Amino acid sequence: MSDHVHPQTGQPVGAPVDDRPAQRPGPVTLQGRYGRVEKLTAAHAAALWQAVKDDDSLWTYMSSYGPFADEAEFCAWVAARAALDDPYAYAIVDTENHAVGIATLMDIRPAMRVIEVGHIVYAPVLKRTPLGTEAQYLLARYAFETLGYRRYEWKCNAHNAASRRAALRYGFVFEGILRQNIIAKGRNRDTAMFSMLDSEWPLRKANFERWLAPENFGADGRQKLSLGALNAAAS
Repeated sequence: MSDHVHPQTGQPVGAPVDDRPAQRPGPVTLQGRYGRVEKLTAAHAAALWQAVKDDDSLWTYMSSYGPFADEAEFCAWVAARAALDDPYAYAIVDTENHAVGIATLMDIRPAMRVIEVGHIVYAPVLKRTPLGTEAQYLLARYAFETLGYRRYEWKCNAHNAASRRAALRYGFVFEGILRQNIIAKGRNRDTAMFSMLDSEWPLRKANFERWLAPENFGADGRQKLSLGALNAAAS
């Protein structure tokens, strides 16, 4: 919180803010070293199905969809998801042009300059890879630097320990639990809330780039520096 004083009343108020609206996300391709992020289309569905079909645990904490009975049902869901404006879905594509994940920019509030990254689906082949981290870097950079958002959110089921660890590793700050926030697939969901601010982004960006640099990986592909440790030190 900032210590600003209202010029007429003397009451404490927030700092002045550029209140020009942010832009809405669009059909961009965000190219990285280990792959790319591009607008999700129905054409990604077949490759995505092959990547995710054997792991029903991917869908446990999704609030309203999955797992899918077969490829046809999954492909129909991808086509419907690709047509939405919010959440606005992107495919994560590796260097061999295989779609291996989905992430969305959602709960889009341009007037408040707030946006969330969510509905994240990482196939087993994408988890714990440089591309998995790079995709989050590319989306955060796009949200802050191109679209002009000042608050970038991450929310997840409070029981989803992996998602909560990922948020902290990427440099989000834990803000608390929203109790009985959602009814998800007929069950109560308490929601863990995280955020990253535009003022925090330059250091988070530097940590992402330091971690993603080729020299951070040994000949065996193992990391030398931990992104989580870098961001914990920054916090």
